[in-house]
Amino acid sequence: MSPGNPSGKPVWTKILRQPVDGQHIVTQQRKYLVTRSSDEAGTTTVTDRASRKVVVRHAPPAGFVAQSPVVIDDRWALIEEIRSDGPDPQIRAYRYDLSTGAKTDLATQRALPRISEPEIGAYDGTFAYSSTDAKKRSCLVIASLDTLAARTVTCVADPGYVADPVVSADSVTFSTITAPQSPQRCKRLFAAPLAGGPARPIAASRNCIQWSGATLRGATIWSEIGADDPDQYQSRAYLRESPGAAARSLGSIVTDTIVACGNWIHWEVRSMPNGAETYQVHRWQPGLARPQIIYSTPPDTAITAPACQDNTLIVEAAHLGGGTKYTEALATGTV
Repeated sequence: MSPGNPSGKPVWTKILRQPVDGQHIVTQQRKYLVTRSSDEAGTTTVTDRASRKVVVRHAPPAGFVAQSPVVIDDRWALIEEIRSDGPDPQIRAYRYDLSTGAKTDLATQRALPRISEPEIGAYDGTFAYSSTDAKKRSCLVIASLDTLAARTVTCVADPGYVADPVVSADSVTFSTITAPQSPQRCKRLFAAPLAGGPARPIAASRNCIQWSGATLRGATIWSEIGADDPDQYQSRAYLRESPGAAARSLGSIVTDTIVACGNWIHWEVRSMPNGAETYQVHRWQPGLARPQIIYSTPPDTAITAPACQDNTLIVEAAHLGGGTKYTEALATGTV
């Protein structure tokens, strides 16, 4: 992969405008637009962008709610739903054939390990998730949406578990949580190449409180937040350009917003200039001296965590000030 153009100014394109209680962007693929409605279950719709024909409408049954993201390529879409309340919590995932609309319950695919945690990391047609093996260990699995071929990267003994997978063009970054219900609870980050090979630890700046991160071309940006930190919505972020390099502080970022897309790693920052809340999207790539700010919200606007598809970064901005309230999805290229 060749690096991007650090001096090029990103151009943002508006791809969807809706009422605040209307359809919300999940992702936009070359051929398809994926949205989720504001109803209680979160009905997910996949629409052919050329014909504007709805090819999938996934409405979770009573008690279940849709879970992001939707993993999608030119032929298939994976949609997940969860039931977390009550005596029988469940995670279900279905793969839809976008040429026919037919769906397959992934639990029936013996070659694909069952999903055991709701978080799924995805980069185009590659996805990563947690599964539980025959030894009751929590394992990180990387799979292909097209072939459903999968491999297990690493496992953690019960009661520990694997969580928070974030997939880039060449790596998956994830957490392992050990001794989760004890004072010795530890949350550490690891990264593994998609092409194969073992996971390597990402050294923390503060012990055992890493939250999430993304790795690209050997560089990692990650965040750290402890259970006793007063503001869980924001966390401290760090950058390491290579596994052996020193960590550089990036200051405070919005927790759980780090995502790799194309040649860049992106995240969001919240600030209060002159007492007015604003959000920014930042980006960085290996070799760049400092991060770049590529988007700033207007007043009274909030944004979702960024998503990535086909080397395109997507955010949804909710305009909540005076006058008409609405959301609009914005997209920009990342190569």
